[in-house]
Amino acid sequence: MAQQIFPTKSNLMAQQKSLALASQGYELMDRKRNILVREMMQLIDRAAAIQDQIAAAYAEAYAALQLANVTLGVVLGFAHTVPVENGLSLDWRSVMGVELPMVKLEETAPQSLYYGLGGTNSQLDEAYRKFCQVKRLTVELAEVESSVYRLAQAIQKTQKRANALSNIMIPQFNSNIKYITEVLEEKEREDFSRLKVIKSSF
Repeated sequence: MAQQIFPTKSNLMAQQKSLALASQGYELMDRKRNILVREMMQLIDRAAAIQDQIAAAYAEAYAALQLANVTLGVVLGFAHTVPVENGLSLDWRSVMGVELPMVKLEETAPQSLYYGLGGTNSQLDEAYRKFCQVKRLTVELAEVESSVYRLAQAIQKTQKRANALSNIMIPQFNSNIKYITEVLEEKEREDFSRLKVIKSSF
């Protein structure tokens, strides 16, 4: 590859400039990768905490639902009175050029009861409250897990680019610079020897 470059001073300067840019690019990629990894590790810790909470919340919610079913019979009819959730909103935040989702659950009337109090009891209220908590945690977990996935993809892409610079481009520029420098130095020695021969002949 180095031998394909014509050994001139202008080519040497161009290769040195390219090497400087490639080295700077590698440093920036490395810094970006480190920031993305740090962000991802924080989100992974957060996801683990939410998963623990959501597991406990599901267990409590199903226990409360079971108790409501025992005391009221099957509560499916009451469940149909609760409207379908449409209060989700999606926004984005940028971390080193990576777009991460921000999911919010905007409840118009938090903890509102959509069924009548006649013919129901506190066990049904408790089941409804527990499942509202599950819903909030599920939204939060979806946001965090989606962010982790996007960060992992960005880290992989950044790592590939950094590796290409470190293992291919930078060594190639170094090899080209070495080759051109050696050829130019050899030419200078030849010119110097030729001048000495010419001087000594006069």
